Amino acid sequence: MAVEDYRRATWQISQTTLRSVLGQSDLDELLIHREEINQKLQKIIDEQTEPWGVKVGIVEVKDVELPESMKRAMSAQAEAEREKRAKIINAEGEFVAAQQLTEAASTMAREPMALQLRYLQTLFTISAEKNSTIIFPIPIEFMGMISGASRPSSGGGAKPSGEA
Repeated sequence: MAVEDYRRATWQISQTTLRSVLGQSDLDELLIHREEINQKLQKIIDEQTEPWGVKVGIVEVKDVELPESMKRAMSAQAEAEREKRAKIINAEGEFVAAQQLTEAASTMAREPMALQLRYLQTLFTISAEKNSTIIFPIPIEFMGMISGASRPSSGGGAKPSGEA
């Protein structure tokens, strides 16, 4: 096949091949595998220009201009990806928190004093907020411990009045 203007013909083949090869690649592939794409382009263009005596030495994709609609789509995809990662991180945090709460509940079930200490800690935190009125329930078991600690021991101490 003979051509009158090999420069123009080479340019046209280059443009057509470039659009074809890049159209088959997604943007991530284009960015990651740029060298392989350059080599593929060079091979295709060189095969087509060889009959004219033109040898393609190097092909390099330097810049790709994207249409605005493509830029918006890519931006939306990137935003969705960020939201996805944020949700995954949040879910992992919730999972770890649930595991730790389960451990804490298990410890408090085994050690009743741990629950009472936590209760006292909560009361201290509430009282630091300077609220005018605080209403809190007191577990019956807790009251039994307090009243049991305030009673004198039965081993020879003073007897309550009215007993003989």
